[in-house]
Amino acid sequence: MAGNGQSGTLGGRAPRVLRRGPEHVHGGPSPDHPGNLDDPLRPVAPMAIDYLGASLRPWHHHRRGQLLYADSGVMQVGTAAGTWVVAPEQAVWVPPGIEHQVGHRAGVAMRTLYVDADVARELPGECCVVAVPPLLRQLILRAMAIGLDYQPAGPAARVMAVILDELRALKPEPLHLPHPRDPRLVKIAEALLADPADGRALADWAKAAGASARTLARLFVKETGMTFGAWRERLRLTSAVTRLAEGAPVTSVAYDLGYQSPSAFIAMFRRSLGDTPGRYLKRAGEGG
Repeated sequence: MAGNGQSGTLGGRAPRVLRRGPEHVHGGPSPDHPGNLDDPLRPVAPMAIDYLGASLRPWHHHRRGQLLYADSGVMQVGTAAGTWVVAPEQAVWVPPGIEHQVGHRAGVAMRTLYVDADVARELPGECCVVAVPPLLRQLILRAMAIGLDYQPAGPAARVMAVILDELRALKPEPLHLPHPRDPRLVKIAEALLADPADGRALADWAKAAGASARTLARLFVKETGMTFGAWRERLRLTSAVTRLAEGAPVTSVAYDLGYQSPSAFIAMFRRSLGDTPGRYLKRAGEGG
């Protein structure tokens, strides 16, 4: 249910909305929504939304590309191709026209930059999670203060140009969980999404799926680009980042996700993201 707050207009500071609870109606962006802005002289259109609780918006798309930045809180962005986890001080890039939905289990401060479709061609053609370095974080916050009503040749436009330079330099992080399409794999994926700690071998899943383990193994690689074991580890990693960023202790997360010990979980985390959970979140929280 939408709470207090109204979406802004195209003038002044970035439109800022305060919302509570789940969103039942979204639809496509209205003509004056920043995500639909048809103005190449304003290649970056900012919008700030603060959500006070859990929310899941229905599927929708924008004509512009979208950088979804979590100034605080954790978001999940889903498309037909997969799910991306956006931890603190990270962002997810969604190219123009991609159907997606955004959700979170607690409050989140969302700071979005909508990038003109022509400019977005210079950015990744697929969704990806990126770390937001300190300079870009400050630029995003500055863009929120500038809003949409800036002059093409003025100082604010130069800020937006630097933002685009920073976006072009970003590198994706491995927080993407690809979605399989085969109905047999979908059943397995849905079961593991509900219980990431389930440690059954693929041969055990094969009995319930009505296919051989060899067939399922081949399909997992074909449809997700990952082996079954790697896919389950990625699922646990994305689940871990979400829970850790929400304040859950490392030990609890490790056991809840099916690891025999916290050290085994930390080893997986370091192997995947290059750091321990504590240092990774501290680095992310500092925008480094």
